[in-house]
Order: sequence, then structure tokens, then C-alpha cells
Amino acid sequence: MAAPLSSSKLYGILILCGLVWMGLQTFIVHSFVAVTDKELSSWYTAFTDGIVSSVLLAAACWLINNNLRYYQPGKGSYINILIWCGALAIICTAGCQYILPLLTTGDSYVNFLVASKYIRAFIYFLAIGWMAMISMIWYSQIDQKENERRKSEAEKLARDAELYNLRQQLQPHFLFNSLNSINALIGFKPDEARRMIHQLSDFLRGTLKKDDQQQVALTDELQHLNLYLDIEKVRFGHRLQTEISCDEKSGVAILPSMLLQPIVENAIKFGLYDTTGDVVVSIRAEMDGNYLILMVQNPYDAQTSRPKQGTGFGLRGVQRRLYLLFARNDLMETYANDNIFTTIIKVPQMQV
Repeated sequence: MAAPLSSSKLYGILILCGLVWMGLQTFIVHSFVAVTDKELSSWYTAFTDGIVSSVLLAAACWLINNNLRYYQPGKGSYINILIWCGALAIICTAGCQYILPLLTTGDSYVNFLVASKYIRAFIYFLAIGWMAMISMIWYSQIDQKENERRKSEAEKLARDAELYNLRQQLQPHFLFNSLNSINALIGFKPDEARRMIHQLSDFLRGTLKKDDQQQVALTDELQHLNLYLDIEKVRFGHRLQTEISCDEKSGVAILPSMLLQPIVENAIKFGLYDTTGDVVVSIRAEMDGNYLILMVQNPYDAQTSRPKQGTGFGLRGVQRRLYLLFARNDLMETYANDNIFTTIIKVPQMQV
């Protein structure tokens, strides 16, 4: 699609059209009037007619264009534009009738000027009308593009605000659980409590750095996720085990920052809160065409928990973030088979 003309190019084209108009009128006056009267065949007379007529017409076109820049008529107000065009055409004609006799000589030319006033007024009306139509189309397109730009910026601000709000809601629940665990460890395992405090501070520091990052590499996301898992392992001890599988190709893939934490937190919640044995949370990543496929699995007790697709804020928040970023609702799936709960995320990759 061709790029739209800039204002400077448009004005340049209009000036060029004005010069062509002046030359054409000069030639017509010189050629056709000279047939009836040699006195009017003077190039000076024709050139003067062309200049004065073009200047008056240019002033009228500038006036109608300048008015339409700030005033766009409604559907029922186009008659006002026609009235304006007619009034300006009459003014231009009257200006020619008054100015040209002062700059030229000869009764024959004055008679020609009077005889041509109606055709002049009609031609001026058509020219000014064309200018009004071009101006209305031009400025309506500019207004439409400006409205689209403002709408796009407003939607982006609203989307960013909602994404920020979703990220902020992930932290309090995890933070409160960690502080409660630290409080429980202080009395009989002070070393573990201190280690957990350091891990929590490293995790929160990394979270603050990620707030301004829309997309991160999977290796960076997993590195940050390991800080979270280290804290959870202090809380649950030997009961929590993790298996992370990520090849080199998927490691360089990008995904929204902190996308995995609520999914893993959901897996730990279903895996550990409703069972008494050891729990293995599996995290696997692979590339499938132009998609990064993330799979998180955890065991669950079907008698005490009923995981459903989209249950809990964690999974709802992930699905909402994916929709806001990619405008798709089919990027997250959940399954519950054979006491294994599986969450699958597909992250589209930008093609270079």
C-alpha cells in the first residue's frame, strides 16, 4: 500500500496546479481573444489576466482550505460549503472586473471582461468546489488516522495497565506464604530461615527487574523460576522435587516474563496440598514450528481436588495475559488424566 502524501507534498502539487492554471488561462486568453481583436492579442494583457485571476482563485482556495482544516461539515451541512464556494466565486469574478481594467488598456478588453464574467464565475465555482472536496477528504483522513492513533494508544495503555495489575496480583499470595514459612523456621531452624530470607530477597529483586521486560528468553525465565523453586523446597523439604527439561533450541525462545511461575505455583498447590508423599513437578520445553511449547505436570489426588480448565487465579491470569499479548484464547490447555494434571502453553514466536 502506498504511503499517504505529506502536507508539504500536497501543497507543492497545489502550487504546481496553480502555475499550470495560470499558464493555461494566459494561453487561452491570448489565443481565442486575438481572433476577434488584435488589441487583445498582447501577451502582456493575457499574462496580466492570468496572474490576477490565478492569485484571486488561489486566495479563495486557501480560504476554503483553511476553514475546512478547523471545521468539518456534518452530513446535513454540505449546502453551506456550496454557498461558500458560490460566494467566493462571485468575489473572485468581481475582483477581476475591478482590478484588471486598472492594469490593462483598451475598451475592447473591458468589453471582453464583462462578457466573460459568467463563464469566469462558473469556472471559479468549479475550481473552488474541487478544492473544497479535496480539503474535506484530506482533513477527514487526517482526523480518522488521529482518532485511530489515539484509540490504539488508549487500548495499549489499558492493556499494559491490566498486564501490570495481573503481575502484581501474583506476588502477595506467594510472599505471604514465604513469610509464614520463615516465621515457622525461625524458632527451630534459624539457618534455614536466614537462607530462605536471602532467597526471597534475590527472587523479589529479580522480579522488580522483570517488571519492565515484556519478553524474556526461556533460559532467563527458568533461572528466575529456580529462585522461586528453591524457596518452595525450603518450605516443603524433601517432598518437593522438580524435573526441568529444556534443549538449546527452546532455550533461546522468548515468552512473556514470569509466565511460568503461576503455572508452577498451581502445580505445587495441587500436588503438595492434597497429597502426603513426595511430589515431582515436571517442566518441559520444546519447539514445534513457530511455537514454544511449555508443559507443566504434577500429580494430584482426584478424591480431594478437581482441577478444571481455567480454575484459580493463577491459570486464569496466565490465560488472560496470553490473550492480551497475542489476542488468542487457544494458547493454554489443561488435562487431568491418571492422577496427573497437565498444563500446556503455546507461545508464538516472532518471525525474523
